Amino acid sequence: MTDHTLNRRRLLGGAAALAALPALPLRALAQGAPIKIGTLTPLTGAGGPYGPVMVKAVRAVVDQVNAAGGVLGRKVELVSEDDQTSPEAGVRAARKLIDVDKVSAILGTWASAVTMAVAPLCWESKTFLATVSGADPITQLPHQGYLIRTQPNSTLQGRKFGEFTLQQGAKRAFFLAPQTPFTQSQFDNITVAMKKAGGETALLIYDDKKPAYRTEIDELLRFKPDAVIFGGYTPDTTVMLKDLYRSGYAGLKVAFGYSVNQKLVESVPAEVVEKTYTIAPSPAEGSRAYDNLVKLIGVAAPDPYTTQIYDQVNLVLLAIATAGETSGTAIRDNVRKVSQAPGGAKVDNAIDGLKAVAAKQALDYDGASGPCDFTDIGDITDCKFRYEQVQGGKITLVRIA
Repeated sequence: MTDHTLNRRRLLGGAAALAALPALPLRALAQGAPIKIGTLTPLTGAGGPYGPVMVKAVRAVVDQVNAAGGVLGRKVELVSEDDQTSPEAGVRAARKLIDVDKVSAILGTWASAVTMAVAPLCWESKTFLATVSGADPITQLPHQGYLIRTQPNSTLQGRKFGEFTLQQGAKRAFFLAPQTPFTQSQFDNITVAMKKAGGETALLIYDDKKPAYRTEIDELLRFKPDAVIFGGYTPDTTVMLKDLYRSGYAGLKVAFGYSVNQKLVESVPAEVVEKTYTIAPSPAEGSRAYDNLVKLIGVAAPDPYTTQIYDQVNLVLLAIATAGETSGTAIRDNVRKVSQAPGGAKVDNAIDGLKAVAAKQALDYDGASGPCDFTDIGDITDCKFRYEQVQGGKITLVRIA
C-alpha cells in the first residue's frame, strides 16, 4: 500500500470523525473574536475641532477595559472613521463600519445632517447608533430603538436660548442660521420663549459657503434687533461676526458653544467677538465620571461632545456585558437596564460597571455629561446648560444652570 493511499484514508477517517462530533454553536466558535465598536466623528470639516478629542476619549475607555480583561472575555476593537462633517462622507464611512468592519455600534455622530443620513443605515442593519446631534427630527425617525442621543434636543436648546436672551433685557431677536435639520425647530422654540414675554423674533436662513454676508446683515439691521442669535458653525459664524462688527451693531450677541470656541476667538480681532455669549449643554463638572475622563485623556476641560461620547462607549460596553452578546439588538434591549434601572447600582465607569454586571446587579449609570436617562424615543430626560462669554479674548464661565 502506497503512502499516498494511507494518507488519503487517514484524511477521510479524520473527516468522518469530525462529522460525528456534535455541532458547536457559532458563538462558541467565535469566542475569541474581538467586539467591534465604531466611532463616526468629524475629524475634518466644521466639526474638526471636536472629533479627534472625542475619539481619544473612546480609545482611552477601550484601552482601560481591555487592560482589565475586556468584555465577555473578549477584547474590544475600536474602528474610527471621519465623517468630514458631511452627510455624503458620513454615509460612505457608515457603510464601511457596518458592511466591512461589522461593528455592533456606531458612536458620536456630530452634525445633525450626518446623523439623519446615517441613521437609516443603522436601523436597517440593526446596528446601534449613539449620537451627540440635537435636531428634533432625529429621534422622531422610525429607528425602532436603535438610536439614543446624549445631546439635548433642539426644542430644549431653543427654549434656553430664548429665555437667556430675555434675561439679558432683549426683546427683538434676529436668528441667523444655515439650513440644517435643527434650524426651524431652534427658531420656533426661541420664538415661543420670546413671545411669552412680549418679545419678537425674525429668521434668516443663509448660504453657509459665502465669503461675505453684507446683504444678510443689511436685512438683519432693518429688523432693528437688540439681540442677534447665531445658529451656524464656526467657519460661517466667523465671517458673519466680522460683517456684523463692520456694520456698527452694538447689541447682544448669542451663539452656540460649539461655534464660538476659543479657536474662533483667537482667529479674529478681539473687538469682533468681545462680549459674545455662548450656550452649550454642560458636562457634569465635579462628578467622579468627569474627573475620571479628565485623567484618562489629559484634557483639563473636555467639551460637551467628548463627555457625551465617553458616556456612550461606557453604556454600550455595559449593555453588551448585561446582554451576554454583542449584537446591536442586544445593546438596544439593554442600554436602559444599565443607564436607568430603578434601584440599580450607581456606577460612573465601565470598569466598576462590569464588576456589578458580573455580580448580577442592574445598573444606574451617571456619567461625565450628566444623568444618562432616556425617553422611549431616545432623548435624554434632563441636562444642565453652560453659559459663557468672551471676555478679554478668553471664553469665561458666567454660570451653569
